Amino acid sequence: MGTIRQARLQDARAIGRIEVDTWRSTYAGMLPDRVLLAMSEQRQTASWAGFLRHRAGDVWVAQQPRPEGGEARLVGFGNCGPQREGGFGYAGEVYTLYVAPEAQGQGFGRLLLLALFARLVHCGHRSALVWVVRANPSRFFYERLGGKLVLHRPVPVGGAPVESVAYGWKDLRAVIDREARSGAGGSSPRPG
Repeated sequence: MGTIRQARLQDARAIGRIEVDTWRSTYAGMLPDRVLLAMSEQRQTASWAGFLRHRAGDVWVAQQPRPEGGEARLVGFGNCGPQREGGFGYAGEVYTLYVAPEAQGQGFGRLLLLALFARLVHCGHRSALVWVVRANPSRFFYERLGGKLVLHRPVPVGGAPVESVAYGWKDLRAVIDREARSGAGGSSPRPG
């Protein structure tokens, strides 16, 4: 199994690559083709580098050891912060959570989500939500971790409305504690 840690500026390139690869493999047929084709690792890398310069503590990465040894490679990332729109009754928000297609199903998503929840709690946010494309079958991952379907609405992506849903957790500390007791979240870090 790999590890979860706070992102560093030098992770921006790998984060950009994972974002593009994951969007293209996950959202094909769900989002307009022009949006997926227009994505660029270079643009995403620059965007993440800017974010990491200002809010590195809110970005967490999953890394997996290489079988041949050497430096571990990044296989996932997520970021979080205050809820962006307000009025929904949730203080925090998970903005992104992506695991590279070849690393999915290995527990990285769960560990990343728990690290993001711990970060939100550390920053004073007791509750959180995450927006997901409704057609994305991976959205049920959030339900397995206790997320409740609380909102739905179309979100414009590339000029086209894409039906999205929000999952919410009212007590992040309870989720973290429950996962730690079950042994599922035992290796997630304590963000500070």
